[in-house]
Amino acid sequence: MKHLVFAVIFLTSAIMIQAQDIKLPQPQKTGGVPLMETLNNRRSTREISEKPLSLQTLSDLLWAAAGVNREDGRRTAPTAMNMQEIDIYVYTPEAVYLYFPAEHVMKHILDGDYRDETFRQPFAKKAPVVLLFVANYQRMQRLDQQQKDFYGATDTGFISQNVYLFCAQAGLNTVVLGMIDRDAAKNRLKFDGKAQLGQPVGYPISR
Repeated sequence: MKHLVFAVIFLTSAIMIQAQDIKLPQPQKTGGVPLMETLNNRRSTREISEKPLSLQTLSDLLWAAAGVNREDGRRTAPTAMNMQEIDIYVYTPEAVYLYFPAEHVMKHILDGDYRDETFRQPFAKKAPVVLLFVANYQRMQRLDQQQKDFYGATDTGFISQNVYLFCAQAGLNTVVLGMIDRDAAKNRLKFDGKAQLGQPVGYPISR
């Protein structure tokens, strides 16, 4: 009987943990604003509303950033030697998630609001979503530290620009953040790598 009770408790706990993951809807890969108009609209904007993003918008955003766009698993953003070493952590007011492009899922990492801990700018602490780009050293073992620093920075730049372009065509505001607390992020999230940049995303503030 004790074994049965333990099994039920374990199964229930597993279901609760799994339920915290977010399976994103299929991204919308057609339509949108033409490329030249999108480039014309691209800008850094620090005025971001606290209004939450819809799940569909979040799905489209993450796919545009570094989602899978080919059957062989390659991404919308290039990476050196196809290492796919840049992880995207998604900070929300309720929790922190890690985006898994292959499954198009946001895996729950921890509960709580840690925007204030990692991002120093007041406007970023109120954005509904803040992306943290982390170079995952487990996928960069063939490289020396200088190469890790170089490719981690350049490959993050590609992803950040994808976010910029998506926001420009979707009517969202964003800005890339170099001034972040990298040590706080690493201590909190326990990753083996380097936090490169942050990028808050949200709707414009209504006037």
